[in-house]
Parts: sequence; C-alpha cells; structure tokens
Amino acid sequence: MVVCSLTIVSTCGVGALSNLLSIVWFRFDLRLHDNQALFHAVAQSKQIVPVYIWSPEEEGSWIPGAASRWWLHQSLDRLGAALRKCGSRLLIRAGSAQEVLRSLVKETDAQCVFWNRRYDPCGVRQDKEVELALRACGVAVETFNANLLHEPQRLRTRDGNPFRVFTPFWNQFSATLEPVVPVRKPTLVAFPDQEIDSLPLEQLSLEPAIDRAAGMRACWSPGEAGAEAKLKQFLTGALPQYSAGRDRPDQDGVSMLSPHLHFGEIGPRQIWHAVQELPVMMSARESRAAYLRELGWREFAQYILFHFPGTADHPLRVQFERFPWSNNYDLLRVWQQGQTGYPIVDAGMRQLWQTGWMHNRVRMIVASFLTKDLLISWTHGARWFWDTLVDADLGSNTLGWQWAAGCGADAAPYFRIFNPVLQGEKFDPSGEYVKRWVPELAALPVLWIHKPWKAPADVLLAAKVELGLTYPKPVIDHSWARKRALDSLMRNETNKDS
Repeated sequence: MVVCSLTIVSTCGVGALSNLLSIVWFRFDLRLHDNQALFHAVAQSKQIVPVYIWSPEEEGSWIPGAASRWWLHQSLDRLGAALRKCGSRLLIRAGSAQEVLRSLVKETDAQCVFWNRRYDPCGVRQDKEVELALRACGVAVETFNANLLHEPQRLRTRDGNPFRVFTPFWNQFSATLEPVVPVRKPTLVAFPDQEIDSLPLEQLSLEPAIDRAAGMRACWSPGEAGAEAKLKQFLTGALPQYSAGRDRPDQDGVSMLSPHLHFGEIGPRQIWHAVQELPVMMSARESRAAYLRELGWREFAQYILFHFPGTADHPLRVQFERFPWSNNYDLLRVWQQGQTGYPIVDAGMRQLWQTGWMHNRVRMIVASFLTKDLLISWTHGARWFWDTLVDADLGSNTLGWQWAAGCGADAAPYFRIFNPVLQGEKFDPSGEYVKRWVPELAALPVLWIHKPWKAPADVLLAAKVELGLTYPKPVIDHSWARKRALDSLMRNETNKDS
C-alpha cells in the first residue's frame, strides 16, 4: 500500500516543534496507520499523550450497545499494545470529554490537542464544545478527517440542497473523489517522562457481566491487525466474485470489514486505495466497482445523518411521523428471538445474536419483515440492532432501517416488500445458511427448507420437524400481511399533504 511522506508545517501556533507537547484524543479512529491526527501530532511534537475518553453520557440516547461495548474493550486493548510497541501508552479516562481534556492539559502542560472529527450529531456537538473550551484556555486545536472519503458538507445538488437519493449523490461523489493517500504509521510516539494517571480498561465495565460473547470471540479479531488481516483475506478471496457473491449469505462473499471501519481500526482511504491498486482481471472490474459503491453507501449514510441529524429518531419523510404502526410487542420479541416461523428471517436473527453481525442481504429481509409484515416501527428494529451489532454505526443503522421501512432516503420507497420465502430461495438456494443457524430444520429437503409449513407430513416426520413444537409455525401469513402493509402505506402516502 502506498504511504504518504508529507513535509509537515506547524499549525499549532506555538514555539519550536522540538519543545511541543501534544495530546492526541482517540475516538472512532483506533488505529496507528492512516491516522491523520496522530500522524500530524507526531510530526509537530516532541512528546505525545494519547488518550481515550469514555463519555457515554455525551452520546445522548444512543449510548453504545452491548455488542459494541464488547468490541470497544478488545479494540482499546489492542491499541494500547500497539502504542506500547512505539514507546508510548494509551491513557484511559472517563467523564466529560471537555473536562477530561482540560484537566489533562493542566496536568501535562500540553500546548496542542489533536483529534479526528466525527460527523454524527453528538460528535459534531462535542467537537464544537470541546474546541471552544480548549481555545478559551489558550490551547491550540487541530482536527482532521480520518474516517470519511469526502467531507459531507462539500456535496450538494444544483439547487444547493443536500442530496436525499443515493444515485445522484454517488454520481457527484465518484466524479469528484480523489482520496488522499493514506499516511504512514509512526514508528515512535514519545511519551512524556512523568506519571500520568490512567484508569484500568476493566474499570470501564465494557464487557458484559454475563458472558454471551463466545460466538463473537469465535468470529472476530478486533483491532488494527485484525482489520488488516480481514482486508487481505477479502482482496485475495471474495473480491473477484463480489458482484455475484455479495448477496449470498450462504457464502463468504463479503468483506466483513464493517465493525473495523466503525471503530476506525482501518480507514476508508486504506481500503479504497488497496482495492484500486490490486491487479485484477477484466472480469473482476465489475466486482471492484460494486465494492467501492458499497463504500459509497457508507459515505451516504454519514452524509444523510450529518445533514438531517434528526433522522436517528425521526423519519426523513415526515409523513411517517403519523404512520399507524401496530407495534405488537409479543411479535417484536418473537422476531428478536428468531422464532417467526420464516427460516431465512430466523436464521438472520440468530446469527445476529450469536455473532454480533448479520449478512447485509438478510438485514434487508428481516427489516422488511418487521416493518412491512409485522407492521412494527423501524425504530424498534434500529434499537435492537444497535444493541446487538458489533458494527452498530448510527448513520448506517438509521439509513438501513428507514430504507427498509420506506420512510427514508430512497427513490422507490414504500411499496418495496420482500417475500421471505422467495428471498430465501433466491439467495440461499441450497438452504445452507438456514441449516447453519436454524439446525432444527437441517434435515429438511431443499424444496421445503424455506417454507416448512408447506412440507408434506411424511417429509416433516422424516426430518424430525414438528411445527409448533420443534419449530414455530409462521406468526403471520405473508400474503395477507403484504396486502395490509400496502393498504396502510398507500393511505399514508395519499394523506401526506393533509
């Protein structure tokens, strides 16, 4: 991978670089490679104090969920180890970011604080408040973009408004994109020769009291090294067939980099350049373009949240504020537990619970089922995903759920309703995905694996499947539910101006 060897000029407005002591504030950028804030701090400073601040009270109603907290613990542990190899250490503090940084400046006599910007509503607010407070104390501040390919405020429609549909956004995005070459990893991060208090990582209590992380530990290797290994595996494995394989949950056809990207263990510029620089055959160009377009969807999710910060809790299409959701909490629990009687839905929900992740095609299927078949608000689904996903990113989670519900940034919204049987038969044709996550159906022939309630009695008996006992009957008839959803959605669309 190409690295940058820039000549850095001091922008902190203080004396000679050799005497500068700086703080680097880590957040969703838990890596050393292509970390703009760290790179510039090292280039300008004699000594560096790296710090991570656990401040969940500043995240509003979107405090990181259980799966995210588990990942964060592992990632911070790996980052601390990486910094120690560079002659440094990672300080852990808890509390208000503004108060912690001001206190740390006083303790260390730091003259400058570096960090990488956030673009979610709480992060934007936190950035502004902390910068104002530090500058008021005479401390210089340098902030950078390390987590997006484009600054979200740069792209606008011809009318000067934010984009609300992906395709025109992507057209302008890809036409104007020139990703900065990733900056190198520092070999030395000189830590001050003084005692500075740090909390033990365990004191943050990020890992669950009751260990349900065995499945996550088996699937994931959090941290920068794990991210780089996952990228290498994808580039040499699934990428050449990505355009055909990315919708198949029964295959290893996707990158699975989403949690690493969310926590900043790898940056989008690193991935973009690695994909672009990889020698590929003519037949693989379509797959490479398809994958880069998926990175564009990640950017679009952050873009929408940045320009429409209320969408984390409210629909982008305001007429859905009054949509008559049924919100049957018994059905919500059945969905959460993977007991709906629709195998592809149940497989996805069980994969999510056990591993903290779900294949994207299946995410669309289970989201459509919740919002369209069960007529339960997208907000309940978003909250469940937020607590159970290791890649629970507020922008992507919000965009995905509003897309499924038909109330968000979508050119063809409300009438899209996935048939869970047809989706299963198309994208899990041999039933391998269902058999893995719904093992009680593993002996069913492929013909019935996605619709066991239609299987003949002798087939069910031979497969040791007893509907209603070993596996549930469907909680709702899809054909009836589809008609109900369309009627409700059409009425809501018709009355949007009333």
